Amino acid sequence: MSVSDPIADMLTRIRNAVAVGHPIVALPSSKSKVAIAKILKEEGFISSYEVVDGVTPQQKVLRIRLKYVGERRERRPVIAGLERISRPGNRVYTGKQEIPWVLSGMGVAILSTPKGVMTGQRARQLGVGGEILCKVW
Repeated sequence: MSVSDPIADMLTRIRNAVAVGHPIVALPSSKSKVAIAKILKEEGFISSYEVVDGVTPQQKVLRIRLKYVGERRERRPVIAGLERISRPGNRVYTGKQEIPWVLSGMGVAILSTPKGVMTGQRARQLGVGGEILCKVW
């Protein structure tokens, strides 16, 4: 099945899996999705991720292990929210001075820059702007 916005599809699958308490979410893999999963892992929002073979060798699957805190009944997801900012119909770009803060630094903005996919904080350090892909908190 063809998806017009694969990153929004990824975020929606994660959001839905977190809402019902699933430990793992699987989705079709791509370079940008793996880069976003890497950032989520580095920032502590997910436990791990891996790229495995799918039904066919050409079709790779990205498996993301979600992270929760607490025991049994008090278990809460680490990811409180995901929001897609730039969409195929409405691209949102930012300069290095206007990179947004998410919840005063408690969350992260994920940007696609000329130097690769990175967090807003890393983009500020490198002095580059780019397309704001999403916000995670």
